[in-house]
Amino acid sequence: MPSSEQLIADAAAAVRQARRIGVLTGAGMSVASGLPTYRGIGGLYNDMSIEEGMPIEDILHAYTMARNPALTWKYIAQIEQACRGAEPNTGHYLLARWDDERDVQVITQNVDGFHRRAGSRNVIELHGNLARLYCVDCEADFTIDALNMARLPPRCTDCDGLVRPDVVLFGEMLPDAALRAYHREIATGFDVLLCIGTSAAFPYIHEPVVSAARAGTTTIEINPDATDLSSDVAIHVQAGAVEALEVIDQALR
Repeated sequence: MPSSEQLIADAAAAVRQARRIGVLTGAGMSVASGLPTYRGIGGLYNDMSIEEGMPIEDILHAYTMARNPALTWKYIAQIEQACRGAEPNTGHYLLARWDDERDVQVITQNVDGFHRRAGSRNVIELHGNLARLYCVDCEADFTIDALNMARLPPRCTDCDGLVRPDVVLFGEMLPDAALRAYHREIATGFDVLLCIGTSAAFPYIHEPVVSAARAGTTTIEINPDATDLSSDVAIHVQAGAVEALEVIDQALR
């Protein structure tokens, strides 16, 4: 079994030689920003206390948003507050710097928007972005600061329609544009595919990584825990996202 130092050295060597790098990120990418490791679709929630006695999967479901939007918004607002006080971490900024030197495509399951805020130019947000809101009736776009959040759910200032965040709720499909972009990038192929802080539980994450590995792409997992991907990737670095990316980046300098 190679040592962790050797595995990181191998990962750095692969990144150094790569022209085109794919980066798949999940909730573990944002732990160092002070966000919890959210579980579930889109990294939308953690083990928060649910007062209503309903499963959180039902509260954050498209059906509940349509029938009882105040209930869904109660918990979305809690999540938004957690994200609002946080900032991109060193790992986000390192990936953005790599973007200046190589062709780096970031594909994220996270809804915190940190990759864009850190400066990465090529970002596909598979589950949307919590900072973007829109009216379900007239499709007007808003930021959360532009609306009255004292009363939930927020209402459209143009037509008084229901406003919701541009994120994937339970029972909803991934957004078409993001999904098409994701499939296009995967089909184009990468020299190196990094999977950072994701359990890869969803088939649309797991299967492309396995296929890329079989096709000869160097696949690297950065995760302190073993996941469904760990036995399929070429290199599994058992470390946190920031810790591993800092060491890899130092080796690139």
